[in-house]
Amino acid sequence: MADIDLTPSAAARVAAIAAKQGKPAILRLSVEGGGCSGFQYRFGLAEAIEGDDLSVERDGVTLVVDDVSIDLVRGSAVDFVSDLGGQAFKVTNPNATAGCGCGTSFSV
Repeated sequence: MADIDLTPSAAARVAAIAAKQGKPAILRLSVEGGGCSGFQYRFGLAEAIEGDDLSVERDGVTLVVDDVSIDLVRGSAVDFVSDLGGQAFKVTNPNATAGCGCGTSFSV
């Protein structure tokens, strides 16, 4: 199993956002303390891959995760979903033992 995966839907969305903002197509996923379940996901466009990042590429888009966060999201998939609640990046994390209703925080 890969350390982390980026779905085609997420890759397409990152490519569109990066092109619109004139930035490299690099999505950074990090995990921070906080949120209603203990940890929360943070997404943002990155200018470059850092030396301690784990990276995966799909369709010309790179997903990067720092070496501290990867332990909390190893085996996860980053997707982009559209539903009645809106559009958002979503992490399917097999390490999470609990989550919250909003889907942006988790515990392990």
